[in-house]
Amino acid sequence: MNYWLLKSEPEVYGIVDLKRDRTTIWDGVRNYQARNFLRSMLPGDLAFFYHSNTIPPGIAGLMKIVESNLADPTQFDPSSDYYDPKSPPDAPRWQTVRVEFVEEWAEIVSLDQLRDHFPPDDLVIVRRGNRLSVTPVDPSAAEKILDLATLKLRPSTVMPALPDLGSNPQDLR
Repeated sequence: MNYWLLKSEPEVYGIVDLKRDRTTIWDGVRNYQARNFLRSMLPGDLAFFYHSNTIPPGIAGLMKIVESNLADPTQFDPSSDYYDPKSPPDAPRWQTVRVEFVEEWAEIVSLDQLRDHFPPDDLVIVRRGNRLSVTPVDPSAAEKILDLATLKLRPSTVMPALPDLGSNPQDLR
């Protein structure tokens, strides 16, 4: 299984929309490197749903790739912002995947938190100047992101005070 990070503006399509819809195609990607990453995805891969162009930006949840190597239908639609007149239906230029909702996190793992925990070589999203909407995530980085999200779900990370058991070791029995 591989891990990915897919970016979307929550005002355009956010994790709440995916939760409502359950599945969707990840359409409108028009960068060749990002497209090549989409072509590499396989059913069963997991992807982090990243909210971009919002305050604060960050990972809002998790989704699963359920279909891969689909022709992006927006490339054939003249009314779409993503229409590509040079992409013929018999040899589409732009592919996409179908994703399925897995979970929405109670709190996002913000870009600042990601920068605090990952050097640029370990996670593409924290690299200066990165604008790709689709990037791979190394399995060890994915596990660390999942750990960060799990920590945020705990009601308190502070240990409760232990009761006073007295100074007599016999009281500990």
